[in-house]
Amino acid sequence: MSTAENKRLMQEIFAELAKGNSDALVNALADDVAWHVTGTTKFSRIYRGKASLLNDLVLPLFSQFEDQYKNFADRFIADGEYVAVECRGEATTKAGLPYNNKYCFIFRIENGKIKEVTEYMDTHLVVTTFGG
Repeated sequence: MSTAENKRLMQEIFAELAKGNSDALVNALADDVAWHVTGTTKFSRIYRGKASLLNDLVLPLFSQFEDQYKNFADRFIADGEYVAVECRGEATTKAGLPYNNKYCFIFRIENGKIKEVTEYMDTHLVVTTFGG
């Protein structure tokens, strides 16, 4: 896929995430995706494979939200198979805490599938909201 096609794919995915619909992202993940959550939080590590990502990160994290998690993109920068997305996530935890984090994701796309992701965020907010 071209740079423009990769950027358009991520724009379409984030348009759905802004509505609280994560299906577009999940469907675009390669089965062998590598998702690197940076920092030293309890969630920080590389999740290898779609199943690990969903079972070991997404389900445990999202089960702590009271409402639908939404993510709003502010900027897309694309270069070949890489697309950087600066964005804002919004949710409220079941404990009533706002979880409004800012992110920068670096996506590597191969043949229309997301193969690698590096996720940068406010790790202090993660620790103060979810502990350890």
